[in-house]
Amino acid sequence: MADNNRYNLRGVSAQKEDVHKAVAKLDKGLFPNAFCKIYPDHWGGDDAYCNLLHADGAGTKSILAYMYWKETGDMSVWKGIAIDSIVMNIDDLLCVGATGPFTYSSTIGRNKHLIPGEVISAIINGTQSYFDRLKEYGIDCYLLGGETADVGDVVRTVIVDGTMGCRMERSKLVTTEKMAPGDVVVSLASYGQAAYEDEYNSGMGSNGLTSARHEMLKKEYAKKYPESIDPNLPDEVVYNGKYSLTDPTGTPLDVGKMILSPTRTYAPVVLKILQEFFGQVHGIIHCSGGGQSKCLHYLPRPLRVVKNNLLPVPPLFTMIQEAAGTDWKEMYQVFNMGQRLEIFTDRETAAGIIEIAGTFNIDARISGYVDEADKKEVVIESKYGNFSYC
Repeated sequence: MADNNRYNLRGVSAQKEDVHKAVAKLDKGLFPNAFCKIYPDHWGGDDAYCNLLHADGAGTKSILAYMYWKETGDMSVWKGIAIDSIVMNIDDLLCVGATGPFTYSSTIGRNKHLIPGEVISAIINGTQSYFDRLKEYGIDCYLLGGETADVGDVVRTVIVDGTMGCRMERSKLVTTEKMAPGDVVVSLASYGQAAYEDEYNSGMGSNGLTSARHEMLKKEYAKKYPESIDPNLPDEVVYNGKYSLTDPTGTPLDVGKMILSPTRTYAPVVLKILQEFFGQVHGIIHCSGGGQSKCLHYLPRPLRVVKNNLLPVPPLFTMIQEAAGTDWKEMYQVFNMGQRLEIFTDRETAAGIIEIAGTFNIDARISGYVDEADKKEVVIESKYGNFSYC
């Protein structure tokens, strides 16, 4: 069965074609090629400032957290889900140069029969605990409350989303307008253990979880946790894997914790990078939905981005690929593949960025370059093959 067909049968899309089509005619803000929509300063009325507002969440990762919690009683996974929802917001905002202060409002929808108050408490308190950690590294985030709703007729288990806002000076914005031939791409690792993380991170992020969960986990989970799946899914795309949640992996984490690794934020790193190299940063891309082809949507004009020196693929993504038999081209388009943030800059500045990343115990390297082209294109040159995305 073709990979695209498997995704479609599961009701997901790597490229969110329907969403892009739905918003195609909407105003794209002050800087149409910027990673996030940038608004005039409606809050303050000052032309020297702009407003940012971003909504995202942990997606179907919360289903896996639910299953792992039911299997093991481990409540820590819910703090991880809170972190996922925060980071999927804050790391998108980093890409336009926003480093705070941020305001945040959470939106939690639960099936009360399955998700008790202790889980809601773990999510909310995990949110504040994570903000306290970020403050230690110079990133100010303020939890302004939110909505927690009992919507069992709509949500089978729990969904955790959030909205983050920021008011910042326009002079400090990072857009992609300066991307040009001669730029290099610096990729920052999504795996390992950063200085501000408590344990090894597999690099999962919060994209591709529907595919990862069904391709890696055993069929028995469908019968044990029917609430974890859409009853309309064909049986052939439901929990096709060979792993149990608590199987060892050869890393410090078991299978469940590998897939549940909280999404790494790069906020402390980007703060330092912008403090030192703001003028030399030509673009920042969060390789979330769209994986290593993500930058394609933000190129300011026809350019070719060639990635010929990507960081090694960490164990998690090799496990997913082997379990699913997914074509490597599709893997690089669905998952971050071990590098979830990339910075476009000149070669000299790249060395300084790599050095800063290293002070946070995050691997980084020059992974590619930008070339002139007659169309927008991303080219991946890897040991698994060469792939083009247009």
